[in-house]
Amino acid sequence: METDEVERRIEAAIDDAEASVSLPRVPDEDHEDAHFAAVVVSPAFEGLSLVDQHELVYDALGEAMTTEIHALELKTYTPEEYRESN
Repeated sequence: METDEVERRIEAAIDDAEASVSLPRVPDEDHEDAHFAAVVVSPAFEGLSLVDQHELVYDALGEAMTTEIHALELKTYTPEEYRESN
């Protein structure tokens, strides 16, 4: 799976989400070792615990979380939290 596909799936499943996905390390061509890092900003996270926010992202990626994605380094923010963090 490519980074743009991960972004597309997240943005399609979570209301008003903006996802930025990268590969935090050089992929190992000898292994099916898809490690991704994602920053997801959405008003849908408002009032949710961090665990619940991450669950929304994992649900958006569905079966890929157990097949095509080996690891996902995840940061989630509401729009206000994101503005304050930068």
